[in-house]
Formats: sequence, C-alpha cells, structure tokens
Amino acid sequence: MEILWVLIALVMLGAVLLPVLRRRRSAVGLVPPGHPDAADPANYGFALQEELDIRMPGPDQDLLDVLDVVQRTQDHRAAQQLLAGTPAEGEQRWQRVQAFAGAASLELAQRPGGVSETPGGQWLRVWRSEAPKDAGGAAVHAEFLVQQAWRTAAPGSDEFRIIMEEAKAACGEAALSAPGDPVPYIVELSVARGLGYSQQEFEQVWLKILDRAPAHMGAHLAALHYWCEKWHGSRQQAYDFAEAAAARAPQGSLLAAMPLFAVFEHLPEVNLVSGFYQSEVVSRAIHGALHAVHSARPDDPMLAHVRHMLIFFLVRAERWAEAMNQLIHVDGHVGALPWTLSPDPAAEFAVYRALAVAGYEANGGSPATLPH
Repeated sequence: MEILWVLIALVMLGAVLLPVLRRRRSAVGLVPPGHPDAADPANYGFALQEELDIRMPGPDQDLLDVLDVVQRTQDHRAAQQLLAGTPAEGEQRWQRVQAFAGAASLELAQRPGGVSETPGGQWLRVWRSEAPKDAGGAAVHAEFLVQQAWRTAAPGSDEFRIIMEEAKAACGEAALSAPGDPVPYIVELSVARGLGYSQQEFEQVWLKILDRAPAHMGAHLAALHYWCEKWHGSRQQAYDFAEAAAARAPQGSLLAAMPLFAVFEHLPEVNLVSGFYQSEVVSRAIHGALHAVHSARPDDPMLAHVRHMLIFFLVRAERWAEAMNQLIHVDGHVGALPWTLSPDPAAEFAVYRALAVAGYEANGGSPATLPH
C-alpha cells in the first residue's frame, strides 16, 4: 500500500512539473549560470534580476520621481500635486493611488514606530490632517487601509473586519471629496470582497463605477476577484463577467483580455491534464489578449498588466517567440500579476524569462532574430 501511495505522489508531482519543463521539439531546462548550455537573458538586453522593479508593472517616471521625493523628504505635497494633475477617470490615477498607498503600507511595515521612532508612512497621515478634503489624499488613505487589512490580518478575523470597516468609511469620504471619481468605488470593490457584500450590494457599487468609467480595466480586474469561485461567485460567473466585458469592449480597449485573467483565477492547483495550456479555452483567451495588446494604445497604462499575464500563459503553452515579443516590452518592471502573488516577484519573473529565452533559442531563435 505504501508503494502505491509513493507512485501516486510521483505521478502527481510529474503532472505539476511537466507542463512547465517539458518541451515538444527539444529538451529545454534551467541550468546554473555560467553553464555552457545556459541561455543568457542579458544577451537580449534584459535587466538583471536584482534590478527588476517590483513596485509597478511598467514605467511611470513621474510617479517614480515623486515617490522618491516623498519617501526621502516625508513631504506629501509632491504626491498631492501629481494626483491633482492626473485625470480622475483614467487608469493611471488608479495605479498611482495604489502605488502611493503601497509605499506608505510598506514603510509602516518596515518602521512600525516606537517610543523614539516615527512610524513609516507618516507623510500620509500628515497629508490627511493638513488637507482633509483633498480627493487624492482621501483615495490613497482608503486604499492604504485596504492594503493594511490584507497585509496584516487574516480574512474573517475581527482585526481584518475592523480595518475593512474603517476602509469602507474612508471610501465614502473619498467619494464625497470627488463625486465624479471612480477610484473610491474601485477601492470599495476590495472592501466588498473582504467584508462579503451580497451580490446586490456589490452591484450597487459596480453601477457607480460604470456610470463614471465604463471601460476601466483596473475596475474590471478588481470586480473579477469578487466573482471568482474562491470568493463570492463561481467559475461560471467569473467567466461570464469577463466574457461580457470583452464582448462590449470598445475598439482599442484592453477589456478584450479579461477572459485570460478569469482563466488565471481558476487555474487548477494540480494540473493533471496533458496539454492544458494548449486547450481551446486557454488558447482562445490568449488569442483575445494578444488581439487586445495589438489594438491598444502604446501608452495605455494597463498594457503592461496584460503583457505580464501573457508571458505567464505563453511560456506555459510553449509559445516561445510570442513570449519573447511580450518580454521585450515589459522587462525591468514586475509589479503585476502573476508575479506579485509570489513572495519574491523578481525571482518568479526571472524563472519564466529564463524559460522563454531557453525555449526560444532551442527552437532556432537568437538576439538577432528577435524584433524590437
């Protein structure tokens, strides 16, 4: 009987590893750096693993400059000015609110404060006290509380609920500060997931977002989490939501990539299906995302999010050249799904990048054949 259990365990382990490590036309694997057979990502101009920026999915130099000033001086005014000049209905404002909230949350985690130490993120508290009616500060504070709840407390615990209730109130204050801004309601989508809003309550929040920014990709991704099987919906509800968003996507919108994110949210923990990543469901979702990327504006702030998700699926599907074509656009920044689910996003990204390079070269590719 023990032998039988060992055999079953080996079969399951092989099923997990095989889709990533198997290669159809030639053997591809990871070898130590410096090995004669090692494919070197640096040959393609890719950044070193330690240089990868985990704060955001793609470049936003204005945001990086302001974050540097705020964290170096602990003065919030540069952040306040940047958000005041960022259009309310756009994707970029939501991303910048997330970035400022995340910076404050990480600072607090690193410097919780004490008798003789000022806690990290003090600049956000000063921002709220000096400019209580500022819409940007209110939105950042609400998102900060949401991130604190997920970061520091177990979902369902009293501590988690207390912080989320505080975040809910902060969302209301932020909405009053800027009636036309969808961001406070997008923040509330995470509150809805954490506090377990009924579907009717959730829909009321969602309709307020649609009134303000009906094609907001970030909002759709936040809403998708609620509809997932692991939260308050089901696989079918999540797929229906994603496919409906893709069907009504305006020309050039990245909403056509939503089904790929729905597939990702429902990946099996143990994949026992040979060729799963070449299946019709996955292939169709990849096709939709590739179409969205090719149709989108080059400066769309959500474009990097979709490219990162495509890299994950294209590598798993052994579509090496297509994976490389996405990598050249986003390499250097890894603050996006699926990498951010890992304790070490840069290392996770680097593994997939190395597999893409190895697979590309094993099938005749080289730096000279990769279009830029």
